[in-house]
Amino acid sequence: MTSPARTARTPIQLAALAVGVVFLLVGILGFIPGITTNYDDLQAVGHHSDALLLGLFQVSILHNLVHLAFGVAGIAMSRAVAAARAFLIGGGVIYLLLWLYGMLIDPDSAANFVPVNTADNWLHLILGIAMIGLGLLLSRRTAGTRTTP
Repeated sequence: MTSPARTARTPIQLAALAVGVVFLLVGILGFIPGITTNYDDLQAVGHHSDALLLGLFQVSILHNLVHLAFGVAGIAMSRAVAAARAFLIGGGVIYLLLWLYGMLIDPDSAANFVPVNTADNWLHLILGIAMIGLGLLLSRRTAGTRTTP
């Protein structure tokens, strides 16, 4: 019995897979002392978490779990072109909304439950733009390479 042939992943699927793997790694790294400084101050939720991934990005257990979930979603959604596109564009929109959230809230208020700091905010902006850009650019490429029967 032979197994079904696997088709090569498209560029958009590879991008979703790569982004998913990066998010998964970031989520894991957020739980590793040394890579995350002030690890003893890692809180479950809220702005009181003084743990900093790479000494720069404020993280909490919730923040790390969100990264892990995004990573798993990206890897799973990279299996199909439409799902990969939805992950990149939808995830990019979520990150732009998170950037806006971080810009509008007081970092020392209870509203900062994720938590985010200035470095997180600017990274979220870059991630949002990059993910949407990849989703749109690589969608055009995928559409342009389709052949008609």
